[in-house]
Amino acid sequence: MTDRYGVFGNPVGHSKSPMIHADFARQTGQDIDYEAIEPPVDALAEAWRQFFADGGRGANVTVPFKADAVTLCDTLSHRARRAGAVNTLIAGGNGLTYGDTTDGIGLVRDLAFHRVSLTQKRVLVVGAGGAVRGIIEPLLNEQPASLVVVNRTAAKAEQLAEDFADLGAIQGGGFDSLKGTFDLVINGTSASLTGELPPLPDSLFAPNAWAYDMMYGAEPTVFLQWAGPRGAKLLDGLGMLVEQAAESFFLWRNVRPETASVREMLRQSLNVV
Repeated sequence: MTDRYGVFGNPVGHSKSPMIHADFARQTGQDIDYEAIEPPVDALAEAWRQFFADGGRGANVTVPFKADAVTLCDTLSHRARRAGAVNTLIAGGNGLTYGDTTDGIGLVRDLAFHRVSLTQKRVLVVGAGGAVRGIIEPLLNEQPASLVVVNRTAAKAEQLAEDFADLGAIQGGGFDSLKGTFDLVINGTSASLTGELPPLPDSLFAPNAWAYDMMYGAEPTVFLQWAGPRGAKLLDGLGMLVEQAAESFFLWRNVRPETASVREMLRQSLNVV
């Protein structure tokens, strides 16, 4: 019997998740059907309950529902509770809903795939919204020398740093608080979607530093276009998307898919007009 999974988002038509999970299912021999589901922005709970009642086994959750999905869950993983967000719903056989977030582990695994070490490195994260909140704990678990979070509203970055201070060396502030250079700069804002650039100093990157944008596209994002001429090596968020999906797939099916070929397939799909 085919098991049902899906991704909830609004809008969701652009989602690559059905393509990714179809490939995971093919390579691992899992009999699943994965669909994109677009409930009204105020109707996630109703849509999930109906999906669950109709035999749905699990789902991914994307914008704008990740915070709302927390309230659907009877049990949250430790990392989802810390992040205050859920991107993976699991339908338990006991009628309960379990929630987890795989975004942060997806980012860390993508960095590892590209052999980007975080241990004892200076890491800067730009932005302090929900997307960033989900990556802080996994980043700190890699034991960087320091983790700095900056945001247009300094108080948000300061509060985020306070919330995670028990896990490692983390500071938060406004853009005017930036000092020194960094080995890895992660853009966690949505500015790339609107073609905007955060107000960052030109002298941000240490020698051999990396610039990582959690967004991705057929062309380099505005942030990456800015970072390249300033000496940074560039990565976008496509690999993070694949790796977070692989972790969700593992939570649902207890089998871990191979990701390298899916990355290549997805990258090629971006260049098809």
